[in-house]
Amino acid sequence: MRQNAIEVMKAALFPDWTPPDGVRALTTLRYGIGISAAPFDSFNLGMHCGDDPQIVAENRKALVEYFSLPSAPRWLRQVHGVEVVRQFAQASEAEAEADAMVTDARGVVLAILTADCLPVILAAQDGNEVAIAHAGWRGLAGGVLEAAVAMMETTPDRLIAWLGPAAGPEIYEVGEEVRDAFVQYDPATAAAFCETRPSHWRADLYALARRRLQAAGMAATSVHGGGLCTISDSRRFYSHRRDQRTGRMATLIWKQ
Repeated sequence: MRQNAIEVMKAALFPDWTPPDGVRALTTLRYGIGISAAPFDSFNLGMHCGDDPQIVAENRKALVEYFSLPSAPRWLRQVHGVEVVRQFAQASEAEAEADAMVTDARGVVLAILTADCLPVILAAQDGNEVAIAHAGWRGLAGGVLEAAVAMMETTPDRLIAWLGPAAGPEIYEVGEEVRDAFVQYDPATAAAFCETRPSHWRADLYALARRRLQAAGMAATSVHGGGLCTISDSRRFYSHRRDQRTGRMATLIWKQ
């Protein structure tokens, strides 16, 4: 079932970057298509958040159909770590336990699930290679973005990135252990935290991700996105911080 361009725009966000030739990417929204009931309504793509697995499977089939994907997405068993896997044209039967993926194969759709954590997509400027990462605070602090960049054959100065919807800096509050995980590694990241009360800070995941990507060798002007808050926008986004029991959006990237 192919949909017209207006209908597709209602069901997904598209990165505000100029994509390399042949590279496509999107983040799904919580509405538009899908058959999940509340509190997962309606386009939940997460298998392990309490929704009926058969319904999620139907939603995943609809994802492929609705967006005319070249193949079924490659999903991960995300663990808030720093493991990166390379995906080849031949699909593995099992989902890898990792939080980032890289591929240079055409038609291989890389996918991660989020509901407050930061989805990050990467692409070579010449379109020869793409990557994706699931970057919550633990992954960011551990170095998942640096690991994804290092796994790519393209040099960092020839990469572009987009930061998708995540818990926003005006709302996302964290404790001392989160701030310490960053500041002890890089004191300059203190600027990404704003104290709200004793031992509590609002954290800017976007600023932290930009700093990590730049430290990995990317130019500041090559990092796009940011500014979309999953917690404050309940109409479009799932948020675990806001709702606890909720669904997951998918961020996808692939080479045509």
